[in-house]
Amino acid sequence: MSLVFVKNERGFTRVGVVVSKKVEKTAVGRNRIRRRVYEAIRLNMDKLPKETDYVFVVYSKKIANIPFSELEENLGLLVEQSKM
Repeated sequence: MSLVFVKNERGFTRVGVVVSKKVEKTAVGRNRIRRRVYEAIRLNMDKLPKETDYVFVVYSKKIANIPFSELEENLGLLVEQSKM
């Protein structure tokens, strides 16, 4: 997974999740991955810097099956690296 981010002038944070057809062929599978990532983000929204737009790009099908705590940890690492 990777993270693309940019500061915005809107005064609030926006988040998007992209899952390609190359990762999962069926829409059901892509949406399941997307929902898991959105839920992890929702639970940790207070850790995201304000006034920033984030796009999480999923490159691996493994995201659908890893434990939720590991998914949250991976997202946290991406956000920490973005603060540098």
